[in-house]
Amino acid sequence: MSPSFDFDFSVDQAGVATLTLNRPEVLNAITLDIYAQLRDLFEALRYDDGVKALVITGAGRAFCSGGDVNGIIGQLLDADVKTHLDFTRMTGMTIRNMRLLDKPIIAAVNGLAAGAGAVIAAAADLRIASREASFAFLFSKVGLTGADMGAAYLLPKLVGLGRASELLLFGDRVDAETAERWGLVNRVVEPDQVLPTALQWAGRLAEGPSLALAMTKRRLQTELHMDLVAALESEAEAQALLMMAEDHRIFHAAFQAKASPRFIGR
Repeated sequence: MSPSFDFDFSVDQAGVATLTLNRPEVLNAITLDIYAQLRDLFEALRYDDGVKALVITGAGRAFCSGGDVNGIIGQLLDADVKTHLDFTRMTGMTIRNMRLLDKPIIAAVNGLAAGAGAVIAAAADLRIASREASFAFLFSKVGLTGADMGAAYLLPKLVGLGRASELLLFGDRVDAETAERWGLVNRVVEPDQVLPTALQWAGRLAEGPSLALAMTKRRLQTELHMDLVAALESEAEAQALLMMAEDHRIFHAAFQAKASPRFIGR
């Protein structure tokens, strides 16, 4: 991976990658360059066999406060329609590439997740939140549609249409306990346990059958648009392929030997 990111990125020996947004002085606000780098990184990770799972977090007291007001809004106020559309399409591609990445993504939400930061957290597969974290899909509060970066697609599937409408129409901040109760986050933990918990989950996933996990994420994504009959056929085809995979044979051999399987992702 290129070292020229405007955020921190590392991969451990187990194949767990950690991406840390690292502009704590502006609550990890995202610039135009960071958007482009995230978009391209999520796409590149599709082809990096050394990465098995990804954790996204923020430095300091925020996860991500959204787009940088001076670095983005200030630059775009006098731009033409094409420039604005190029920008909004780029932010959408960031989310698209997260959802198309066939590897588990865990958001370790250590603090405020607002605007684009809230959508990035929602686009992850799993979310661990600090008890001090909060979420705000605040686009409507700045005179923009709440349907930004896929928020109107993602949120109803996480929290239902009614709660999604509340989050996007009002743009109010919700605390971690409320987010957990609504289904927006998977776990709420103490502040010092957010990243360790996320890394522990990512480590478990990295040790798992990566081909099977990739197929599971694909099915979760594609079956959102299917009726039951189509979904059942999709799952039948996927499962038939995986029943012939090497990892399934590894499981069977380990079961017979009363040992733990060591999956190879094939």
